[in-house]
Amino acid sequence: MRAATVEIVEVSARDGLQNEKLIFSTAQKVALIDRMVLAGVRRIEVASFVRADRVPQMADAEAVIAALNLPDDVITIGLVMNKRGLLRALETKVKQIGAVCVASDSFAQRNQGQTSAESVESAADVVRFAKAEGRSAQVTIGAAFGCPFEGLVDPDHVVRMAKQLAQAGPAEIALADTIGVAVPEQVFNLVARVRQEIGATPVRVHLHNTRNTGIANAWAAVQAGAATLDASVGGIGGCPFAPNATGNIGTEDLLYLLHRSDVSTGVDLDRTIETARWLSQEMQRAVPAQLSRVDPFPSREHAA
Repeated sequence: MRAATVEIVEVSARDGLQNEKLIFSTAQKVALIDRMVLAGVRRIEVASFVRADRVPQMADAEAVIAALNLPDDVITIGLVMNKRGLLRALETKVKQIGAVCVASDSFAQRNQGQTSAESVESAADVVRFAKAEGRSAQVTIGAAFGCPFEGLVDPDHVVRMAKQLAQAGPAEIALADTIGVAVPEQVFNLVARVRQEIGATPVRVHLHNTRNTGIANAWAAVQAGAATLDASVGGIGGCPFAPNATGNIGTEDLLYLLHRSDVSTGVDLDRTIETARWLSQEMQRAVPAQLSRVDPFPSREHAA
C-alpha cells in the first residue's frame, strides 16, 4: 500500500544543470536553491564534486556550498564519483554525500572508468568512509532500468547490487532511470523487489522523462512503496555521459500528480511553478515540464 507522504529530493541545481551549455553563475545556482527551499523542499542536490573539464557546470561546487545560508532542517547533498570527490566534499559543509554506481559495465566505464562491480565496491567504500567522518551518505544505482550502450539491464543484477550496497549502511538506495527508458510495470517490480531484499533501508527513485513515461513511472514507484522521488524544477537535466539522456521529471508536474492523488510532499506547487518560470527566463528558453505553461487547476475561484 502506498504511503500518504512522499519525500521530494530537488536535483535541478546539480543533475538539472549539469548538461546545460549555458553556464549558470554561482549566484544563479544559489538563487535556484533558495527558491526551492522557500517552496518547501527539505532535501536538495546542490553540487557534484567532479572534474571541471568533464562537467564544466559543476566547476564552482565549493563556492556554491559556501554561499548557501539555509535553514538547519534542509539537507544539502553533494554527489561524488570516487574517494577523491569525497575528500573534496568533506572539506565543505554539505550535509549528505551521494555516492554513485552503475548497473552496466559499458556505462560504468564511461561514467567512472570502472566496471559495474568495481563501481559498487567504490560506492560502498565512499559510504563507509563518509559515515566514519560523521556524514550521512546514500547511493544511487545508475542505469538501473536500461543502458545506452548495452540495452536491457538484468533486474537480478540490480537487486544483487542493492543487497551488496545495503551492507555498507547507506541512508537510502536510489534506483535511477538515467536514460528514461523504463515503463511503469518495470519500475513497480524493481522497486518492490529491492525493497524486499534490503530490509529497512529506504528506496529512492530517480527518473527521466526522455520517452514521456517519467510521471507514470513515478506513480508506479509510489505504488511500490518508494519513500522518496527525485525531481528537477522545470524538468531540466540530463547526463553528459549518456547520449540523448534528456530531462528529469519536472518537480511541478510531479507535485500536481501527487497532491491531486492525496499524497503529501510538503512542497508548495505555486511557488514551484513560479520558480520554473523564473528558471525559463534565466535559461533563455522554455523549460520541458508542463505545469508552468497552463492555468492552475482547480483555479482559486473553484477552490473557494
